[in-house]
Amino acid sequence: MKQPFRYFLPLLMLTVLGCKQITLVNISTDKAVYNPGDIVSFTIDKDLPASARIRYRHLDHTLEVVSYSSRTWTWQPPKTDFKGYLVDLYSLDNGIENIHGSIAVDVSSDWTVFPRYGFLSMFPQLTSTDMDNTIKNLSRHHINGLQFYDWSEKHHKPLAGTVATPSDNWLDIANRPTYKSTVQGYITRAHDAGMKTMSYNLCYGALNDASADGVKDTWYMYKDVTHTNKADFDVPGFLKSPIYALDPSNSSWQKYIAAANTNMYAVYNFDGYHIDQLGNPWGSVYNYTGMPINLANSFHPFIQAMKTMNPDKRLVFNAVNQFGQQGSIATAPVDFLYTEVWSPNDNYFDLATIILNNNTYSSNTKKTVLAAYMNYNKANSGGAFNTPSVLYTDAVIFAFGGAHVELGEHMLAQEYFPNANLQMPDDLKNSLVNYYDFSVSYQNLLRSGGTFNNPIIAVPGNSYSISNWPPQIGPQEGPMGGKIYVVGKQVGSKQILHLLNFLNNTQDWRDTDGNKIPPTTKTGFKLSYTTTQTVSKIWFASPDINFGVARELTFQRTGNTVTFTIPFLRYWDMIVVE
Repeated sequence: MKQPFRYFLPLLMLTVLGCKQITLVNISTDKAVYNPGDIVSFTIDKDLPASARIRYRHLDHTLEVVSYSSRTWTWQPPKTDFKGYLVDLYSLDNGIENIHGSIAVDVSSDWTVFPRYGFLSMFPQLTSTDMDNTIKNLSRHHINGLQFYDWSEKHHKPLAGTVATPSDNWLDIANRPTYKSTVQGYITRAHDAGMKTMSYNLCYGALNDASADGVKDTWYMYKDVTHTNKADFDVPGFLKSPIYALDPSNSSWQKYIAAANTNMYAVYNFDGYHIDQLGNPWGSVYNYTGMPINLANSFHPFIQAMKTMNPDKRLVFNAVNQFGQQGSIATAPVDFLYTEVWSPNDNYFDLATIILNNNTYSSNTKKTVLAAYMNYNKANSGGAFNTPSVLYTDAVIFAFGGAHVELGEHMLAQEYFPNANLQMPDDLKNSLVNYYDFSVSYQNLLRSGGTFNNPIIAVPGNSYSISNWPPQIGPQEGPMGGKIYVVGKQVGSKQILHLLNFLNNTQDWRDTDGNKIPPTTKTGFKLSYTTTQTVSKIWFASPDINFGVARELTFQRTGNTVTFTIPFLRYWDMIVVE
């Protein structure tokens, strides 16, 4: 007989129903990620009854249960590398588990195995408290790598001043005051939290004073064969200079920018180089001698040169809408694949397809992070993010084993990262903590290999519309989509069934104006799964309920059909059939 657990209803509803109110706690740890052998320190924000217990789990397996004694305690996880855990606090009320809160723990010696990428984009003169609070929030979401966006003075010369006398402050390319103390302060705090830091810069950018800094005309890309018009980019008016594009395959330019990076690393202890591009707004481009440049293919030798000249530094390269990804970026020495998503990749199917394609392009050796900007048009003015659109997007990305760069000093809405016009409503803040906990707790199922498949699934009685991924876009879906989609994945002896609830919702992920509605929540419905294999156990977990804590489900088998009850489905459930 499996022990039941109580689903969380709003406290007002619990009161109306006459249920005992449950004390909910916020849990924090001292780092975002841990090395094998590290000790984890936990803190909660309010007292719990002495009868409360602390439970440590890997997937659905309970490793240890200990008594709760104070708001702070420590735990040493197993020393196995690259594992995710869920730690929850619970108490028993007449045999029913009440979950007070949970938090994930990632034990991984290399952040690029399970990258969870965040960003920083504002470097004015900040107080220690300001920086502490930002890093603490990112750490609570287990962000393990940070992109330092537009922190430098010039694309072609990222270090302001010299190695011997670095500048204390400067204007970045958007004329924003930027301070050495802030950049250094964030790097130190990130490292203390176990995060890695990446210096953002273009692979081929030069400002209009580049010649004075030693950049040669023979290194640029040109729009014509007579090297008359340099390839430039139509930049916003608030930038202090036009941006001109160098030839990434030019070895002299590679040596120049690698040396500039070496100077930068001598002052700022970044862990690597986040390399950006601008897609291909020019069409055909040529080098100084008039020879055509295959721009997509030029990225591979550029990346290789950066690795050769600074071999101890990590590299990430933005494949803008997949430009250059296949056969160039994905096979170069980058540590994971990063795609900035633009139209026509406008549906959830497109997000999943990019992740699956990247798996193929890298022979399943590199994970994917997507820069997928939410509520884009709304961010031109202001207001709040649309919670359903963000959670739907994260659910799809996470279910397919990807990550979403979205969290920094604020939440990301547009490609100019300092845009902070949209605020996160409280329900989104609370939900995202659960989603990031879930992505870490179950990373060994979500992101550790496996093969996607199409399981035979049905809802007995056809009370709900359900089908395998991908969504069918078009009239057959109706104007509001209207199905629960099943993403199947075989991981060892486990068959994973992700349920993505698009009942009464559309398939556009970006939700540019922030109009998406919450899903139609379903409870207590039966699901059947057909298999010829022996089934020993079925369990359920969701970031939308009970803080992601796993629950074993009872099931019945008739022939090759296994039937069980889904207790709750809002955005995303994960069912594991063992």
